[in-house]
Amino acid sequence: MKDNLMMEVFETNDCDNTNSEVLMKTIKMMQHPAYENPYEWSTDDFEVGRALGRGKFGRVYLARERETGFMVAMKVMFKSELTKWNVEKQLLREIEIQSRLKHPHILRLYTWFHDDRRIYLALELATQGELYKHLKAAPKGRFDERRSARYVSQVADALNYCHANNVIHRDLKPENILLTDDDNIKLADFGWSAHTNSNKRKTMCGTLDYLPPEMVDGKMYNDSVDQWCLGILCYEFLVGNPPFESPTTQNTYDKIRRVDIVYPRHLSTGAINLISKLLRIPSSSRITLRDVMNHPWVVQMKK
Repeated sequence: MKDNLMMEVFETNDCDNTNSEVLMKTIKMMQHPAYENPYEWSTDDFEVGRALGRGKFGRVYLARERETGFMVAMKVMFKSELTKWNVEKQLLREIEIQSRLKHPHILRLYTWFHDDRRIYLALELATQGELYKHLKAAPKGRFDERRSARYVSQVADALNYCHANNVIHRDLKPENILLTDDDNIKLADFGWSAHTNSNKRKTMCGTLDYLPPEMVDGKMYNDSVDQWCLGILCYEFLVGNPPFESPTTQNTYDKIRRVDIVYPRHLSTGAINLISKLLRIPSSSRITLRDVMNHPWVVQMKK
């Protein structure tokens, strides 16, 4: 694929730092053939290192761009697997959406290319990996309120940007959020995302414990489904498991429809207030993402 997006990102990532090493690296980047020119990326442009993880259709590797030494996470998927599961269109939609999103708390898709057997996505490197593993490793399997509030604010910021660009994420959960070296979040995995000018969808998708009631009931919905998911996420951060988790799918559906939620005694009034304003029926009564970022509990915990 001809793409100079990666060189644009190289420049913006490094020009903020004025030390001599970065300055030399930036000059080298600007001399790359892809800088402000069409360029056909391929595996020849990268040195691929150790595996970082694996997904349903392939693996993610640490990789270095040869000319500049720029590090990326290289997601490698097999075309045969994508065809087998009939997700080719879903992947193309994910690429189209994620490549256009440029936000500090959204994982960047720098470029992509393919060969006869595989598709390669060169993604921003978030070195601390999935937020989920950090949640499970935390004391008592949950985050404290200060850490939770900061993450929730950053996710709200990312989702607000998505909505401003007519994108609904639709699959928010700890497994789809990555952490950087400096403990900031990167919203990732746009496989179930939708780009819609009408802001109206009806497809049921996402993860069982995070499904909003309008999806469970097969109703038309809008981008406020992401607010519902943010409420579930906030609860899971603070408690260690989602609020409607049940032995069976039907039991989970019933709890979602009733908003049957139990708040443990260790939760503060402020945290409960925010969660309760996100987990609301009808969807129009949910707090806005900007109001989430300005919520008194979030503001107080971030001080």
